[in-house]
Amino acid sequence: MTAPASPLIDPDVALQRLLAAASAISETETLPLSSALGRVLAQEVRSTIDVPPADNTAMDGYAVRSAEVSAAGARLPVSQRIPAGAVPQPLQPGTAARIFTGGLIPPGADAVVMQEQCAAEGDAVRINAQPKAGDWVRRRGLDVAAGSVVLAAGQRLRPQDLGLAASVGVASLRVRRKPRVAMLFTGDELAMPGEPLRPGAIYNSNRFVIRALLETAGCEVTDFGIVPDQLEATRAVLRQAALGHDLVVSTGGMSVGEEDHVKPAVQAEGALDLWQIAMKPGKPLAFGHLRRSEEQGEAAFIGLPGNPVSSFVTFLLFVRPFLLALQGAGQTAVQTLPVRAAFDWPKPDRRREYLRVRLNAQGEAELFASQNSAVLTSTVWADGLVDNPPQHPIARGDVLRYLPFSILLQG
Repeated sequence: MTAPASPLIDPDVALQRLLAAASAISETETLPLSSALGRVLAQEVRSTIDVPPADNTAMDGYAVRSAEVSAAGARLPVSQRIPAGAVPQPLQPGTAARIFTGGLIPPGADAVVMQEQCAAEGDAVRINAQPKAGDWVRRRGLDVAAGSVVLAAGQRLRPQDLGLAASVGVASLRVRRKPRVAMLFTGDELAMPGEPLRPGAIYNSNRFVIRALLETAGCEVTDFGIVPDQLEATRAVLRQAALGHDLVVSTGGMSVGEEDHVKPAVQAEGALDLWQIAMKPGKPLAFGHLRRSEEQGEAAFIGLPGNPVSSFVTFLLFVRPFLLALQGAGQTAVQTLPVRAAFDWPKPDRRREYLRVRLNAQGEAELFASQNSAVLTSTVWADGLVDNPPQHPIARGDVLRYLPFSILLQG
């Protein structure tokens, strides 16, 4: 009698279990700002200065005492000129100071009149607008106050984060080391681009997609290549891949056919903690661990489906957040965006679906014609996924949950 099949795991539950098993990498390194893009901060950055460090002007114009300009048309002698970077003298009573954007407000002045509202008259200026105290003055500490945290630990560093660190005088940052990931691919049918395509063979697109995704996610990648469809060969590669790596990622071989050896190989070399997810595409996703020696602990393992769309989608939804968690990132989730459907989907699957779509000029989601998990063209045509609940038909105009590739593929 055949044993009943295990129930499929809800994708949200599966992701929670993956993230709960991700132990943040403890090793850190200090990098200059120029090398820290995409890395995850290991400790917070606190400013020791105010930014800006002194009151300065937001505009080219004239610094004045606002009380001395009681009406438009006042004429004041110009007592000094203040370019950005110069240290001004106190403003003499009854005068104005020519000042340029970023220039320090001279002691005694409390407003700036922009140059478009002034008229130079020799050594004097006519003020054609009545200023109020504070006009066009950027106050000390407007952006950052000394002692405040400007970047939190767990922040994955973006260009603007590096700029903010530079603005408070920080030249280097302590970050988690990069995850070390081994990847391998199973299937005797796989051939490499550039080789003649023998009968029954297909080119190995997954090898290039997965490596690029791992590198985009900031990993150091070791490629163990194509593994023969043999149990002992698969076990031997898994043992080798576990050494010195935080994570081992494979594609293919996760189903239950006679030529699918990854699942039993992982169970022999470690354990599978979950297998088969209630999603389409991507059902045969697996997560577990591979043993090393007692002193070296274990490596995490994620087995992706062999179909190219399935492996691509499951990487984005499971491997990417797992890698962020390994690096101690404070944010791993991607929020869906509401968009309206420009299509009908009357026969949904019993599993949760991730449909390949792209937004049209009206901001509505159009559906790729074929949602087959072997059609890699759909991932090139699309600009995101629609997260569709199980057994949920879609009618044109319905509000959908949209996951943009622009976020899922961020480096």
